[in-house]
Amino acid sequence: MEDDKPWALLAEMSDRGNSEADLDIMHQHFQTICYKDFLQNQLLHGPEIEAVFVMNHRPVVEPSLLSSLPSLKVVANAGVGIDHLDVAYINSIGVKVTSTPGVVSDATADMALGLLLASARTIVEGHQIAVDPETTHIPRKPIGVEVSGSTMGIIGMGHIGHKIAQRGKGFDMKILYHNRSRRSVEDEQAVGATYCKNMDDLLTESDFVVLAVNLTPESRGLISHRELSLMKPTATLVNISRGLVVDQDALVKALQTGTIRAAALDVTHPEPLPRDHPLLSLPNALITPHIGFNTYTTRRKMVQMMVENALAAVKGQTIPNEVKPP
Repeated sequence: MEDDKPWALLAEMSDRGNSEADLDIMHQHFQTICYKDFLQNQLLHGPEIEAVFVMNHRPVVEPSLLSSLPSLKVVANAGVGIDHLDVAYINSIGVKVTSTPGVVSDATADMALGLLLASARTIVEGHQIAVDPETTHIPRKPIGVEVSGSTMGIIGMGHIGHKIAQRGKGFDMKILYHNRSRRSVEDEQAVGATYCKNMDDLLTESDFVVLAVNLTPESRGLISHRELSLMKPTATLVNISRGLVVDQDALVKALQTGTIRAAALDVTHPEPLPRDHPLLSLPNALITPHIGFNTYTTRRKMVQMMVENALAAVKGQTIPNEVKPP
């Protein structure tokens, strides 16, 4: 019966927040209320809610919200990045935190290669020329750089990084990687990857540097003036991790001065950037609005995993993908 299902809080019920397909999956096991409706009567709804579903960092899980949910058992996050959640604090009040590892890897890796290809082969510029009403002839076509046979350096060789390497291998790219710990020989051989213990070596040798690290205190500002200066002037920086991994002021300067050829970013800080941010007006910066895992298939798998995680927590069962504080 519907009344027997536990209650879950969502950011909103719309294309921006949760699609009809997402809600159908959730409603198989939960009754749901959106954040706006919850705010209309917190005293009525707060005690009923046992799960919070977080997508695109919303709703914001802060102490004021948590204190209004006395029955809360779990914060179920979409995706693997949990830098927007204070896991230690949430756990301290007896609430579990979960994520959806693995299911976003293929789509995010596809996005990394998509950005890399679009930047290298000037696809966006070519499209703009082709559809421009003023274009009557094309005297000078955009010239890109070769991808096949080039060198790709991946910083962060977790599940997503390894998937990116698989795709790079398909383009006959030489694969370098830097990681906190070296992958197994079998993993390296599967994608033809070479380990760089020193990140500087990767930066100096790569034609494309792809960032696939989690945001941690150690990775915040990982790429700044010094690191960019080590890259080839013909190199491209691709970021599908988190905006704060890159010093954006340093990146703007590097792009303006030709220190590197280009940047292709699915993430920035903040998101979206202020409309007057210099990155938005640079012709050698390609930016997408954090859509790395946004495919119908991946979203469906991700929501299904969120629901499974939350349901296990509500029932007091072993949680498949619980996140612990670092």
